[in-house]
Amino acid sequence: MRPTSPAVSRALPRRAAPVLVALALGALALAAAAPRPAAGPHRIQPRAMRALPADSLIRPGERHFARLWQITSGGENAEGYFSADGRWLVFQSTRDGHPCDRIFVMSLVTGATHMVSTGTGRTTCGYFYDRDERVVFASTHLGGEACPPTPDRSQGYVWPLYASYDLFTAKRDGSDLRRLTDAPGYDAEATVSADGRWMIFTSDRDGDLELYKMRPDGSQLTRLTHEIGYDGGAFFSRDGRWICWRRDDQNTPEKVAEYRRLLAKGLVRPSDMHLWVMRADGTGKRRVTFKPGASFAPFFTPDGRRLIYSSNWENPRGRNFDLYLVDVAGGEPRPVTRDPDFDGFPMFSPDGRWLVFASNRGAKTRGETNLFLAEWRP
Repeated sequence: MRPTSPAVSRALPRRAAPVLVALALGALALAAAAPRPAAGPHRIQPRAMRALPADSLIRPGERHFARLWQITSGGENAEGYFSADGRWLVFQSTRDGHPCDRIFVMSLVTGATHMVSTGTGRTTCGYFYDRDERVVFASTHLGGEACPPTPDRSQGYVWPLYASYDLFTAKRDGSDLRRLTDAPGYDAEATVSADGRWMIFTSDRDGDLELYKMRPDGSQLTRLTHEIGYDGGAFFSRDGRWICWRRDDQNTPEKVAEYRRLLAKGLVRPSDMHLWVMRADGTGKRRVTFKPGASFAPFFTPDGRRLIYSSNWENPRGRNFDLYLVDVAGGEPRPVTRDPDFDGFPMFSPDGRWLVFASNRGAKTRGETNLFLAEWRP
């Protein structure tokens, strides 16, 4: 699930030496096991896509961006995720006058774009799998053709947890729609391991927002988290051995009570979120970020040593979210973007040459969020 607005309102603690050593060894092992990117020329062709050159929007301090292209225009566009072969991008958008998010697929060779979801209800979080022939996404369309209502802002800044969200899968052209989940409540935020063997998603089927994994056919459902609080936005490492995710820690009785009050209303307040990693079987959970504010949308770097993510930790009450890199073993985050508005939902291409992310930079109207493709400079 992504924010209903591009803005979210709201010193690394010293760790014991043995813990730091263990984390560092774990990160090195993960990197050593990660598969190497495929050899040969990459197929992404920004010019052939007629992408808009956006080098003028590279801000001072954004040294990792060798080149920049804007690949969407108009509306709200977010959560752009590469296919395993790097030739396609799936994303959610209100383009073409849609009143709420739909799932689209874009060719990164030609720029051709088409809708994959049904065109009714609200959708979120598309992801490729099955040799890039299929897309999984969450949709409310069985709960009604209209877009579900936005949250009551008297509750402050909150995210909606629509109980009508279920997971669906369709072929890349939008045909052969199938339902994957039918449990009561919220099922969304699905992603898939690089080998296509496991799908991970967030659900409140057991009374709390927890992470579950299953086979792409819905079998072997396994709950991975068991702590009170919002566990979501999970991704596998490239080798499939590790999982990163965001967690809304509820560490006081007052926070637990407020969390449960909002959850009963189908809401969650994303003002205090941190990043965690665990093994793919749910063991070895450890916290990676310790800064204030909301950190979310983590993704492993291709070598598995670091996470790239979005956060407002430099001004937790502000509306500016930037991208950062942090070692999986922990440490001080290093900035990737320095734009004064929102930057979020980063993902590396399979070969590590490109980074896709959503941003308000260059917006022609207030709230416009577009997808950008950056040629990555290590």
